[in-house]
Amino acid sequence: MANTHEIAAEHLRSAYNSQAIGPMREFLDPTDVDGAYAVQAINTRHWEKQGRRIVGRKVGLTAKAVQQQLGVGQPDFGVLFDDMHIPDGGTLKASQVLQPKAEAEVAIILGADIDGADITRDQVAAAVSEVTAAIEIVDSRIADWKITFADTVADNGSSAMFVLGDTKKPLDGLDLWTCGMAMEVNDEVVSLGAGVACLGHPLNAATWLARILSERGEPLRKGDIVLTGALGPMFAISPGDHVRASIGGLGSVSFTYEDDRK
Repeated sequence: MANTHEIAAEHLRSAYNSQAIGPMREFLDPTDVDGAYAVQAINTRHWEKQGRRIVGRKVGLTAKAVQQQLGVGQPDFGVLFDDMHIPDGGTLKASQVLQPKAEAEVAIILGADIDGADITRDQVAAAVSEVTAAIEIVDSRIADWKITFADTVADNGSSAMFVLGDTKKPLDGLDLWTCGMAMEVNDEVVSLGAGVACLGHPLNAATWLARILSERGEPLRKGDIVLTGALGPMFAISPGDHVRASIGGLGSVSFTYEDDRK
């Protein structure tokens, strides 16, 4: 089985910046959680050996509707690497992605380590140093986004890049439950949502992540960035698009999608 996981991991790596591949059913049952995370871990170790540095984690599948669509009852997570970060107002290049979509999220930055399988939301909140608006650019190495739970987990949570807002605030005084979100593409609103759409509260998603990672022996550390999950529907983007997300209390964050393949 380990060899099968290695082969699956290699297939996914080969798809980056080239051509999407078919679903992973040849290697993974659609609901094989352990196998999917094993494939993700193989590629994480591979990329670390290549010099990429882990700077945090992303939580996905935080919307109940998406969980139901994929037949699962829990979120998933992926790894954030340093070279996935785009500065606020920066540029996403078409050569970096295959079939990207944008989604607006609340990002937290930790000011302390979090370790413990029974960690509470209050303890997670106490460890938060800063909060900011974020856009995650999700992508899939699986053709046409025809993904199962195992596909997206193995594929590092269908991750690509992320943008953090320049405005960062302490958690104290923020209302991350009722905060509204509007995401615009070329000045047209394409997605609306609120903090409550993210597992009932973005800190719920962060707490779930902290517990899962502690159980795996990979606890969150001081300085880690956590993308807590989408506040509204994701939106497929095309070269030339300017994307901006605004979240109540946190301001705005933006990027431009540029075609550099000409």
